[in-house]
Amino acid sequence: MRYIVYINDAGLKLGEIIQKEKPDFTLIHQKSFSSVDYTAIDAIVFIGALGICVRMIAPIVNDKYTDPAVICVDSVGRNAISVLSGHIGGANQLCEEVAHIIGARAVVTTQSDNTGTWRLDLLGKSMGWITDATRSEMNQAIATLVNGKPVGLLLDIRDSGTDYLETSLPPNVSIVDDRSNLSKYELIIAVTPYIYNFETPTLFYRPLVLNLGVGCRHNCNPEGVAEHIGNSLVENGISPKAIKSVSTIELKRDEPLLAELSKWHNIHLCNIYTSQQLAGIVVPNPSEKVMEVAGVPGVAESCAIKASDNGKLILEKQKGKVSENSEFTFAVALDKKALRGGHIEIVGAGPGDPELISVRGKRLLEQADLILYAGSLVPVELTYYAKSGCVVRSSASMNLEEQFALMKEFYDCGKFVVRLHTGDPCIYGAIQEQMAYFDKYGMSYHITPGISSFQAAAAELQSQFTIPEKVQTIILTRGEGRTPMPEKEQLHKLALSQSTMCIYLSAGIVEDVQSELLMAYPPDTPVAACYKLTWPEQRIYRGQLKDLAKIVRENGLTLTTLLVVGDAIDNRKGLSRLYNEGFKHLFRK
Repeated sequence: MRYIVYINDAGLKLGEIIQKEKPDFTLIHQKSFSSVDYTAIDAIVFIGALGICVRMIAPIVNDKYTDPAVICVDSVGRNAISVLSGHIGGANQLCEEVAHIIGARAVVTTQSDNTGTWRLDLLGKSMGWITDATRSEMNQAIATLVNGKPVGLLLDIRDSGTDYLETSLPPNVSIVDDRSNLSKYELIIAVTPYIYNFETPTLFYRPLVLNLGVGCRHNCNPEGVAEHIGNSLVENGISPKAIKSVSTIELKRDEPLLAELSKWHNIHLCNIYTSQQLAGIVVPNPSEKVMEVAGVPGVAESCAIKASDNGKLILEKQKGKVSENSEFTFAVALDKKALRGGHIEIVGAGPGDPELISVRGKRLLEQADLILYAGSLVPVELTYYAKSGCVVRSSASMNLEEQFALMKEFYDCGKFVVRLHTGDPCIYGAIQEQMAYFDKYGMSYHITPGISSFQAAAAELQSQFTIPEKVQTIILTRGEGRTPMPEKEQLHKLALSQSTMCIYLSAGIVEDVQSELLMAYPPDTPVAACYKLTWPEQRIYRGQLKDLAKIVRENGLTLTTLLVVGDAIDNRKGLSRLYNEGFKHLFRK
């Protein structure tokens, strides 16, 4: 249960405001609080003097790992103070949230929060990792970190959590590059599925990145098998806590062993693969007998590799038998996306303004070892986010093969590459050919979307591109130039819908565009020619469709021009149903 406790009328008014934003809290008077079941309390927002708050909660204070989150708000709403269980119970976060609701000053006294130091006791939970540390070990690690002692960060995998750690290193933390010289550290923070026995105190976080593939004889007795596999993993330097999935072939779907293993440790994925899905996977320990019976050269290794998306097999097929009729095999593979090494991130730069790149895109630019940006289409200012030592190159003078060769050079050295495209890379971004290269060479890559210029156009035109009961579709397309358009996508056919149309890459053939559009749109249809949206050189020209070509030609608009056509431009006549009485339930909690 979660409570807002007040002691007077002023507190009641504040409590009502807070409860509107946090309806999962129960608003009660202090006199009624004494009858509450203390063991069921998760959080308390007390409104009144801090001394009264402390006396009220004294009977329920026990242990920081079980105490509820408690904050105290003074009766005039000037300060919100985190009182109890700031980290584990979430009082610090609750304090910030309540302070925002009432416009108060958040008072948080936790040292790690105020110094920007990592919150080690919450880090695992927030990143989806499991820690091996006892409470005393965790407290000692926290003390070492916040007191500025030398700390080494050892990373065996890559995920969003390790990306965060690498880009937010406290002054006393450095990446471990040489594992033979750990004596210079007083603490090692290790994000790894592997088991190490360092002399230096080590705080281990176990990311869920391992996949267990299993095979077994028919009706295999499952008793003791999970324990055997766990012990075998430990003997091979692998933490069972990092296993996230168990996989087998369709033939073994109903085996009791699979049901038993699916309950083991942190396993939350149980994959069943057909022999067709496993076809073509090369395993290091093929078996002719397994091939004859199951149609694949090896069940355990094939399934582990498949579940890891063709990642790295870190434990080859192991045979086991713990009792009669319990023969089984198992193997373990590390997720491909968790492998440390070369990686290419295709990032959408947004329409031009460096502040319109996504938070993630900016972070990736700050991490990159190579930024290859799309020359005249992407403002060079976006590359100013690069870290010291990052190589920044324009692809404007490169052909596709030269671009790929440069990226692969960095990739093969285990470097992080950002390929920076204008707008959203999936809309006329020319990334398909690059991804074909990446796929051919089995390279790791991912796409980070960006704000498209059509969205920037809507914002700069101060227009909603959909009008209730009139226009509910936005078409993103281009005119037919050197690249032919599919027959069914020719402009005059798309124009029949009278939708809002955003036309890319077509300023050079604007006469043809205008001619086709006039086959369906009325001549007085509103248009806008938007040049270099959100750039310092931005220019926008409004008019009617019958004058579109004239607008483009007379103003010398070129390649980086988006043409917008439709009644949605500057329209203020439509009324959204969201603000009608019948739709108010959408805003109720």
